Amino acid sequence: MSALLQFAGLEQARLPAGSLHLAIGMFDGVHLGHQSVIESAVHSARRSGGVAGVLTFWPHPSALFRPDQLTPLLMPMEMKHTVLARLGVEVAIEQNFSREFAAVEARDFVALLQRHLPQLAAIYVGESWRFGRGRQGDVPLLVETARQAGLTVFSAPRLNYNGSPISSSRIRELLVAGDMAEVNAMLGCSYFTTGVVEAGRKLGRTIGFPTLNLAWEPELKPRYGVYAVEVTHGQKPALKGVANYGLRPTVGQTNRPLLEVHLLESPVPTYGDAITVNWLQFLRPESKFDRVEELRRQIEKDRVNALKYFQNTETK
Repeated sequence: MSALLQFAGLEQARLPAGSLHLAIGMFDGVHLGHQSVIESAVHSARRSGGVAGVLTFWPHPSALFRPDQLTPLLMPMEMKHTVLARLGVEVAIEQNFSREFAAVEARDFVALLQRHLPQLAAIYVGESWRFGRGRQGDVPLLVETARQAGLTVFSAPRLNYNGSPISSSRIRELLVAGDMAEVNAMLGCSYFTTGVVEAGRKLGRTIGFPTLNLAWEPELKPRYGVYAVEVTHGQKPALKGVANYGLRPTVGQTNRPLLEVHLLESPVPTYGDAITVNWLQFLRPESKFDRVEELRRQIEKDRVNALKYFQNTETK
């Protein structure tokens, strides 16, 4: 995986030499439908010896048009960049979705791109992508204005999963419900969290279940509860684990959610280590217990259920 060049807006972009193959979209979650657009740009760039780029936006347009009904993002920008790099994208341009940018006329959009990205050769979008002031631009208009500018446009059809289109909104609903199997199927990879292990209150250690603690509060929070997870640390093999994400109501409820991971195998990362937690299966909702001993017995059951999950997946 090569390093991803990142630029804060079109005006800041300073790209490597070569024809630019640019995928454009919000790409929240970078799900399989998004990947079909992005991978087309990556493959074309590799065939031609060009540069594979992505133009994405922040904040979500709802911040401008529906500030009282904000759409929470599936992924913070740093997570999105991680996935883009995995796909082979070389350049990511994060355009501020400001009132000024939203006011650009659809017919002027391609000219705006060419002004800032003179090596632009081809544009890649989803078939239902809209752009320009009032979302008046569609793919036929993009093709028309791009052709006049000497550019090529590729539009990818929507992908369906179990008979319905894959979409970020559909994945958001499933993540809040804790349906990780469906979430991960449409993402095309495991939903993941990255962070640095923090020192906690060591309560897990006192009841026989030491944990790795990550303070993590994304815009869209997964369902509070217990999950089977895998943890990666550097280039080392993935470690199986069971995690609780929530407010810890039994042992001193917190104001902010905490991700606590109990590993089922060694070696265990330590404080200050950067880790990635891959969320695989929801096991149960977070619960409040009257006594710590009840919590300890439940964690033992969670540990057994997580091991069963891994055994079942390994035999399939």
